[in-house]
Amino acid sequence: MAMLKALVVDDASFVRDLVKRTIRQRFPVIETTDAQNGKRAQSLMSRSTFDLVLCDWEMPEMSGLELLQWMREQPQYKTVPFIMITSRGDKDHVIEAVQKGVSEYLGKPFSPEGLSKKIIKVMGRSLKEAMDHSGKSMAGPADAFKESAALLTQKREAPAPARPNPEPAVLAPQPNASSAEKKPGTGKSAMSLASVRFADSALKSVVKDINLTEVKVIAKRDQSFPGILEQAVVDIDMSEGQMARLNGYVHQLQAVDKRQDTDFVSVTIRFVDEDPKKLEDLSRFIARFRAGKR
Repeated sequence: MAMLKALVVDDASFVRDLVKRTIRQRFPVIETTDAQNGKRAQSLMSRSTFDLVLCDWEMPEMSGLELLQWMREQPQYKTVPFIMITSRGDKDHVIEAVQKGVSEYLGKPFSPEGLSKKIIKVMGRSLKEAMDHSGKSMAGPADAFKESAALLTQKREAPAPARPNPEPAVLAPQPNASSAEKKPGTGKSAMSLASVRFADSALKSVVKDINLTEVKVIAKRDQSFPGILEQAVVDIDMSEGQMARLNGYVHQLQAVDKRQDTDFVSVTIRFVDEDPKKLEDLSRFIARFRAGKR
């Protein structure tokens, strides 16, 4: 029987399901409830009490930062752990979250191990006591608790600024590009660069095609490729110093050429964001991308 309660807040149902599944498998004493935005989370938190909040930053109606600020103003939530799970990992955003009272910061895409360690760190003795009382143990790597055992007896401090997930160097067009690089949609006149980040790696790539549902990128084969359904964050330069960070998952991997020794692989990322602002930014990029292909 669950003894602790966690609230998972994200506008993408795919991400909420990943977080809930990890908690269910590794921490059976934690019962999860989810909300698609900060407003819905605020309503749930006003009617019930939660022991842990795991929240996205960018959401419609109320952002994760606004929810955090409201939460710290409520007497019953002043000290409740709040983990910000977001693709925004730059130093300024981390500092802002720390100033508002965030307990920990986890970058997207994340691994189950990374999420588990953050939960162990912020929950401390309450989680250990609940696990001991239930007589249950975590599924997955058995030493996840051992690796973080010291954290359970240490005084909790404000998190150090997190390092953003690896930002790969862009795949710059080469003067002697192969025929694969010059295929329709990836020629120099239409080339748009994208950084695709995964939990443990990143791809240097160019955009082959994009719409509001998915993006197809072309990457050199000599890189480390993800598995199907793996989380991804696509960083797209929106010009004028603005960067769109779109959450998704790997839908398809396919050789560009019909031969075993092809040098290029096509990766299709399905988007999961439902934030109207992100969709608006994406629409502007698509218009510019298609205009460049004419």
